[in-house]
Amino acid sequence: MPSPEWLIERGIGETRCALVEDGWIVEARVLVDGIMPAGTVIEARLMSAGLNGIAVAEGQEYLLPKGAPGVTQGARLHIEVTREALGGAEPWKRPLARLTDQPAGAAPSLPARESIAGEFDEAGWPDLVEEARNGIVAFQGGELRVSLTPAMTLIDVDGQLPPAELAVAGARAASQSIRRHGIGGSIGIDLPTAKSKDARQAAAAVVDEILPQPFERTAVNGFGFLQIVRLRRHASMFELAADRAAFETRALLRRVGREVGAIRVAAHPSVIAVLSGHRDWLDRLARQVGGAVTLRSDPSLAISGGHAERP
Repeated sequence: MPSPEWLIERGIGETRCALVEDGWIVEARVLVDGIMPAGTVIEARLMSAGLNGIAVAEGQEYLLPKGAPGVTQGARLHIEVTREALGGAEPWKRPLARLTDQPAGAAPSLPARESIAGEFDEAGWPDLVEEARNGIVAFQGGELRVSLTPAMTLIDVDGQLPPAELAVAGARAASQSIRRHGIGGSIGIDLPTAKSKDARQAAAAVVDEILPQPFERTAVNGFGFLQIVRLRRHASMFELAADRAAFETRALLRRVGREVGAIRVAAHPSVIAVLSGHRDWLDRLARQVGGAVTLRSDPSLAISGGHAERP
């Protein structure tokens, strides 16, 4: 049986990474252009000293939860990004960083190989995108509904199985989805109420079996609620999808980038607005397809319904 393998697919506006096991994506990561990856060490200027200090680098403010002891306001310092900018899901939250004495440098790269044509699709990338887009993840006997709140990511489990069976199956599906979509921070899973203590313990055991450490969790309470806290270094796929126009634009570029020759890209006005603001993306797309690229705004199209036409 082949070992799990990280694959990388470089696109326009984003770089996609997928851990594939038994032909299926078990973990995904999207590096969005313009977002400084967690683990990067950069030179910055300390704008505000003290606890919850603020450093600035290349126009981006970084919150320093532990401050910058020994550094005076206005001085230069090196910081390591510990949580990336979260984008459209939570635009008010600054990225996080910490003071470091390490030299400036890129974040450690995943041990990934470049994918070949079709590998991402065969491993289920379109399904992953659809789950992130709709917030619905189907599993045998039920489905998950994923909702973003300022406090936590909530996962509601529903289905047709008996409550005790559904609690365990739902906990398994939720744990797989947490890993698959890169959900971090505080997570709440609302399982069906199982009267049996054994069923509640079995559901919790499934979480321990599937989710890689480190994480913390509560027990499943009598109402079927379980809370998990994981390290949060970047936006999840669901959080990226919450920035809908940007998310759909990058997904569209992946689809139309397979065309050959001159194309006209037809899309919802909000997607066209994103494309119009990124002429460099359009230039890269033109080079990729080998022909001129023009745009057509069509308000009758769904925001996810963009496509390529022949001019």
